[in-house]
Amino acid sequence: MTEAYLYDHVRTPRGKGKPDGALHEITPVQLASQVLQAIRDRNGLDTRLVEDVILGCVVPVGEQGANIARIAALNADFAQTVPGVQINRYCGSGLEAVNFAAAKVRGGLADLVIGGGVESMSRIPMGADGGAWAMDPQVANKTYFVMQGISADLLATKHGLTREDCDAYAVESQRRAARAWAEGRFAKSVVPVRDIIGLPVLERDETVRGDTTMETLAGLKPAFAEMGAKAGFDSIALQRYPQLERIEHMHHAGNSSGIVDGASAVLVGSGAIGEQLGLAPRARIRAAVTIGSEPTIMLDGPAAATRLALRKAGMAVGDIDLFELNEAFSSVVLAFMAELAVPHERINVNGGAIAMGHPLGATGGMIIGTLLDEMERRNLATGLVSLCEAAGMASATIIERV
Repeated sequence: MTEAYLYDHVRTPRGKGKPDGALHEITPVQLASQVLQAIRDRNGLDTRLVEDVILGCVVPVGEQGANIARIAALNADFAQTVPGVQINRYCGSGLEAVNFAAAKVRGGLADLVIGGGVESMSRIPMGADGGAWAMDPQVANKTYFVMQGISADLLATKHGLTREDCDAYAVESQRRAARAWAEGRFAKSVVPVRDIIGLPVLERDETVRGDTTMETLAGLKPAFAEMGAKAGFDSIALQRYPQLERIEHMHHAGNSSGIVDGASAVLVGSGAIGEQLGLAPRARIRAAVTIGSEPTIMLDGPAAATRLALRKAGMAVGDIDLFELNEAFSSVVLAFMAELAVPHERINVNGGAIAMGHPLGATGGMIIGTLLDEMERRNLATGLVSLCEAAGMASATIIERV
């Protein structure tokens, strides 16, 4: 089987996902176009050699709708021969786009593919696409549907986590992200977003608050308690998990992933195309998996996905030098670390979505790049990236430097 190599990656800064956010004026297709242009220009690509552009997008409606990957490629002045496809694996979409790109290369169906994602959450609100899972009462009842914030509190309750545990993790995420920016750890891969006349509108992540403390977070009320009680979601979750007496609500804006705008692009190719283009591979995809998990709690899948990826790679947890797990909520990472005995010093070492935000379709492409850059900085050999996904799914990818 042909090896699939990672040659390069770029991402935008993450902009606050509200009308007063720096990226609100930038359309989703422009966000995607700018990372495609950056990956092309950095590597001197003849885009006629790019055989597909695969972009994750979780709310593909309105100006973000249809097939934004193809339109962005055309808007970025790629050759008209370059096709594109939009995919939706919820929060794992950006990583799955990279995995799909790698699968095409490994299967001999393509030599050079760009994977990544885009999400403009300030312009296209989360949930604007509807869907049967939440909107069809028969489906919602059958699957014990609850909002994801309830799932986060359910996960925390099930694992015996406290509000202090979750807040402490969030404080450390902010501290690590602020340090990473101060030390220039993201400088190699973050490309400024520019407006229509070419002026930069954002050059660094907008939501990092390195001065966050336990005291400041203590003043925030749990965000999902009222929803759990008045909308009946707590009762639904407890029907699915009757061993719990009640759900302890502890997540809020400060220990949950931020709503932001952003885009990512990852260049994936065969060894032969790298030699042809004079590009040096930085890592290879050693294993990539996606699993289904129980949909009410929905956020505990990364541990199972990690075990499957390790099994397919013939590895153990101790063989992974560095982990990157999307910080959907504090409880997601804390439960993962406890279940797999992963020490905090080996996971999310540059902070995560609690500090920098989670642009749904783009995050997976962003954090596989963050992982690779940090592996190179520390001269480490192996890394694993994972994300939990709505409706009870999770993806995991193992990369190995070459």
